[in-house]
Parts: sequence; C-alpha cells; structure tokens
Amino acid sequence: MVEEAFDNSAVLDQSAGSNFFGDVNTRLRDVDERQMLLRDRMLLISETFVKDRDRNFEEIQSMKGLLEQLKEENKRMKEVLQRVTELLNTTVRKEELMILQRQFDLFRKVN
Repeated sequence: MVEEAFDNSAVLDQSAGSNFFGDVNTRLRDVDERQMLLRDRMLLISETFVKDRDRNFEEIQSMKGLLEQLKEENKRMKEVLQRVTELLNTTVRKEELMILQRQFDLFRKVN
C-alpha cells in the first residue's frame, strides 16, 4: 500500500510537473507570438512613418519652389506697376501739354 501511494504520488508529481511545463511552454509561445505581432506592427508603423516623412519632404520642397516663383512674379508685377504709374504720370503731362498747345493755338488764331 505504501508503495502504491508512493507510486501514485510519483505519477501525480510527474503529471503536475508536465502540466506546469506545458503551461510554461504555452505561455512562452503566447509571449513569442505577441512579440512577433508587436514587431510586425512596429515595422508597419516605421514604414508608414518613413513614407509620410518622404512625402512631406517632397511637398515642402515643392512648396518652397512655388513660393520662390510667387516671390519672383510679385517682384515683376511691382516693377510693371511702377512702370505703368510712371507712364501714366508722363501721359498726363503730355495731355496737359496738348491742352495748353490747343489753347495757345486758339489764342494765336484769335490774334
């Protein structure tokens, strides 16, 4: 009987030991699987980040080029407006001179 009890306790110990190791193995597999999922997620996130960063860099470069073009166009438009203003000022003077010339001609004809 004592031997039977000893044998039964040995079987129970082995059974408990294999359950413990089975649980540990399952938990290790779960942890490994979670770690692999997290690693895959991090890779996807980092790839997305790099793509977004590159796209943003290209957009910023494009915007810088566009801004330089706009500055150049603005500068040219200011120059054109300045010339137009100067031309208008001289045109007004010419018209004034023409009016004075007509008045002078009229005065000369009368005399």
